[in-house]
Amino acid sequence: MLVIFGGLPGSGKTTTALSLAKRLQAVHVRVDTIEQALRDSDMLKAEVGPAGYMAAYGIAEDNLRLGRTVIADSVNPIGITRNAWLQVARRAGTRAIEVEVVCSDKVEHRRRAETRVTDVEGLVKPSWDEIANRTYEDWGGRQIVVDTAYKSADDAVAELVALLEREVL
Repeated sequence: MLVIFGGLPGSGKTTTALSLAKRLQAVHVRVDTIEQALRDSDMLKAEVGPAGYMAAYGIAEDNLRLGRTVIADSVNPIGITRNAWLQVARRAGTRAIEVEVVCSDKVEHRRRAETRVTDVEGLVKPSWDEIANRTYEDWGGRQIVVDTAYKSADDAVAELVALLEREVL
């Protein structure tokens, strides 16, 4: 199964995705890590653009074909990236489930965004203004929504696992 995470930076997306990957013993494919590795390679002449997502799609598809559950972790701000993840699952012949992580408490979301430290060396996290003004398209209601505003990562994952079990069965 491919679990496609998305959500604004600071929403709790990566924390939830990592916790779910550990719980399911799944492969965690994080676009931030891939993009930073591309930047660190000194091979790029411009911004990363779609290269990080393209590499992530390939890594995810390889692991899905091996029968592994893959947790895809990226902002996924636009429909084109979400649809590309769905195509990865189709090509691999597996099920895809979309998960949007939100933090409905804007004060808490801003606090998280402004106080978090990077866990990827060299990665510069976006400012609150960049997050608040980012293009982020509506998902169209086909996703599971996990609100992390008032719950721990463990509680969010427990809720998500229960929802995934219902979706898969």
